[in-house]
Amino acid sequence: MENTISTSPTRWGIIGCGKIAEKFADDLMNVPNAVLNAVASRNLEKAKEFAKPYQCPNTFGSYEELANSGLVDVIYIATPHAQHCENTLICLEAGVPVLCEKAFAINSQMVKSMIAKSQEKQVFLMEAIWTRFHPAINQIKGIIENGTIGEIKHIVADFGFLANYDPEGRLFNPELTGGSLMDIGIYPLFISKLLLGVPSQVKAVGVMAPTGVDMNMSIALAFPSGATASLFSTLAAQTDTTCTIYGTKGKIYIHGRFHETFGFTLTIEGEEPKEISTERNGWGYSYEAIDVQRCLAEGRIENDKLPLQFSLELMELMDEIRAQVGLKYPQEA
Repeated sequence: MENTISTSPTRWGIIGCGKIAEKFADDLMNVPNAVLNAVASRNLEKAKEFAKPYQCPNTFGSYEELANSGLVDVIYIATPHAQHCENTLICLEAGVPVLCEKAFAINSQMVKSMIAKSQEKQVFLMEAIWTRFHPAINQIKGIIENGTIGEIKHIVADFGFLANYDPEGRLFNPELTGGSLMDIGIYPLFISKLLLGVPSQVKAVGVMAPTGVDMNMSIALAFPSGATASLFSTLAAQTDTTCTIYGTKGKIYIHGRFHETFGFTLTIEGEEPKEISTERNGWGYSYEAIDVQRCLAEGRIENDKLPLQFSLELMELMDEIRAQVGLKYPQEA
């Protein structure tokens, strides 16, 4: 009986059938011992269309139905940011583990409610910061921890693209938690937090779109270690989307786009730069799915590599940044 349980495929469900859900479903096909068993959309026909290429046998026209179906072992939530908290609570209440897309929710109060529900139900919960599990990031983290580039003194990271301005679209609509910070600014913030921890000082300036969400966000951070960071996100221009980590003995330049990179350049003072290629299977989402399955197999209710406290502190940082530029969402009024 125990062998049957351990060798059965992990049955995944997906809530929300947009572009990121497609990429995740694509990569799930290459995850060992995983199967996409159910998808849900508020439009049943959309769910059925989404399911076809993956030969997914179960479709639902409501998120609650999927959560309570008993047909999945874990649910990936790929709805807009504004719905993450509500959708997560539905799944956790039903006793189903959750991998929820970033940004985890709208604000830290919502994240706290999600964590509380996870702990109450003793059900796994994790924010889908896929970059944390990429081979390149793990390799870079190891190099830094080994002291190869010395003590980190500064990090520069950016993420920007030119978006078509659509006031009703998810990138610019306040009701859908639009803005560059929540959608892409989270990546530069993530890499600085992963490598330097919680900042001791935060300074942010933003340029707002006509809808009131941030078009540009520029952030300066200082850390207890004495390190600093310069971070930038924008929906108004294509940027290099790279990251440079400066240390006392050298630097690491993560090639664009740094959050899903195929490699980086390591430069040690007095030596020639060394280009290092790294693995990235598919779109790059399979690594987080594999690690979720590891955690479930080990009986964890949170990921030891990306704990819930990390996600809470990241959202608290984003709360502070939004407060400094005066960005408040309708759901917070």
